[in-house]
Amino acid sequence: MTVALTAADAQVYWMSAKIPNDQFLLYVFDGEPDVEAVGQVLERARGCADLCLRVDDGCALTYPTWVRRDVGQDQVVVHGAAESWQQCLDAVARLAENQLDLRDAAWRVHVFGPVPAAPGCGGAATVAVVQMGHALGNGVRSSALAAILFGRVADVPEPSAAGRRGCLVTRGVAAARAQRKLERDTAAGLVPPPSAPRPVLSINNRPDGRRTIRTLVRRRAQLQGPTVTVGVLAAISDAVAGYLSARGEDVSALGAEVPMAKSGVRQANNHFGNVGVGLHPTLAVDERVNRISAELLERRRRADHPAFAAGSRSLAAVPAALLRWGIRQFDVDARSPVVTGNTVVSSVNRGPADLMFGGRPVVFTAGYPALSPMMGLTHGVHGIGDVIAISVHAAESAVTDVDEYVDRLATALL
Repeated sequence: MTVALTAADAQVYWMSAKIPNDQFLLYVFDGEPDVEAVGQVLERARGCADLCLRVDDGCALTYPTWVRRDVGQDQVVVHGAAESWQQCLDAVARLAENQLDLRDAAWRVHVFGPVPAAPGCGGAATVAVVQMGHALGNGVRSSALAAILFGRVADVPEPSAAGRRGCLVTRGVAAARAQRKLERDTAAGLVPPPSAPRPVLSINNRPDGRRTIRTLVRRRAQLQGPTVTVGVLAAISDAVAGYLSARGEDVSALGAEVPMAKSGVRQANNHFGNVGVGLHPTLAVDERVNRISAELLERRRRADHPAFAAGSRSLAAVPAALLRWGIRQFDVDARSPVVTGNTVVSSVNRGPADLMFGGRPVVFTAGYPALSPMMGLTHGVHGIGDVIAISVHAAESAVTDVDEYVDRLATALL
């Protein structure tokens, strides 16, 4: 049985040809696994329907479909030992040079080990990186799928039938009416206004040159703020502002782009939107934490307005040929003087520390949001158990001294 991709997921899939968007979910396990580790991963994948899929995109007039693909040995790549933890991260960064062809497979696991001196590990560690096509899921859904590979018995969030087509005219009219109501509600102060765009900074340079990833590991109790996301945003504010101010840049309007789950029934594998929040680097830490927290609540209140759900239903009804045409018009070389945020901060709680690889327990998990034409610095915030990994993904054209920036971030996290 085949199932057509929702419009939102097809959009993500087609856009990947212009802006690569594979996800790389990294898991560090304490010790070296037994010889059955790879076989166990493949067997678990065979027991999950969502991990037995590939994309069939053979007709330009229709949406691609998910079709069955037998899980095979080619979906686990064993890279061998690394000389150091950073050498392992350098190898992970290079994985982005080989994006998945979803017409062949929607995921792949890369295994590195033994890896010496990984954070939180007593001896050599094993690092497993799940490379997954974004069309298969956003951060929450892809984390649920990856957890199955490492032994968790869990439900995977599935989109409802509401995300499957409909009448474009009817849904378009409803969306237009809902948008007008949103404008009236905003003018009346019933809904927070949209976030202001931010002037571009050097970290918004087009990614060019070497791409580097780094990861800092902390316990939840070490992070201030009402939530992990807020606490890390406040620290990133300090680090980015300090780094750019030292280079003569004006950071007074510094902001971040934060992926946020959509409210209501899941209508697609990718059930999220990006919101902009100010980072307020000139404020004292406590006040900054409060302002960031308040702005995130405002973004949630606005995102909960029925106009956004109506817009999603309208997108679901767009004919495939029209959506394909629109994506072909996207110009990756276009530049804008403003952005939603100067850096991306993607935060995902990956649940309890119950994952295993070949009998070895998980220590922490990390992720590295993809760079894009207007985004040369991104951050991942990923928790498992009470361990939080704060990750940096940077292009040389945007951050010329990654070590200096990471040192500033480490200090801000104290």
